Amino acid sequence: MKRSLFILFLLFSLFLITSCNKGETMNETAVFETNKGTIEIKLNRTAAPITVENFVQYVNDGQYDGTVFHRVIEGFMIQGGGFTIDGKQKAVRDPIKIESDNGLKNNLGTIAMARTSDPNSATAQFFINTANNDFLNYGAGADGYAVFGKVVSGLDVVQKIEQVSTTTKNGMQDWPEEDVIVTKAYMN
Repeated sequence: MKRSLFILFLLFSLFLITSCNKGETMNETAVFETNKGTIEIKLNRTAAPITVENFVQYVNDGQYDGTVFHRVIEGFMIQGGGFTIDGKQKAVRDPIKIESDNGLKNNLGTIAMARTSDPNSATAQFFINTANNDFLNYGAGADGYAVFGKVVSGLDVVQKIEQVSTTTKNGMQDWPEEDVIVTKAYMN
């Protein structure tokens, strides 16, 4: 009898531990409410742990609230996370180490970190691919751009944003003529 209770206890404990670990990785959906609609992005912490941790911290800090998609190129991507409506750049933390060699590809609907020519310069800005952009992938001597998630709801919103007319504003090309605003970003 004691042995049966002990085995039952072990099985229950194993179930609890497994459930807790799954819960930590399952709660990895970022929600972006915009003036064009809502976008939900499933993050991949397994493939890009540093990048996801960085992104989640920015979301939880409210970094993206009130920012705009400031670079929109049809057939390529929409970029945001760095500027307010008036073109002021938001303060950021130190850059993170690139994680582009993670097996994830810059395909339609994926999210990746924007960066400068320095591969380890990504901070808060991100882009959502609106096409399969193989030339942005890691490999063949290219550092690539770190993909860390995929749009699971609201791809139609992404495509609606992709279709807006753009101009040069605040010294930057491809800025939407009508502001595309992230009203609220949060983890779900």
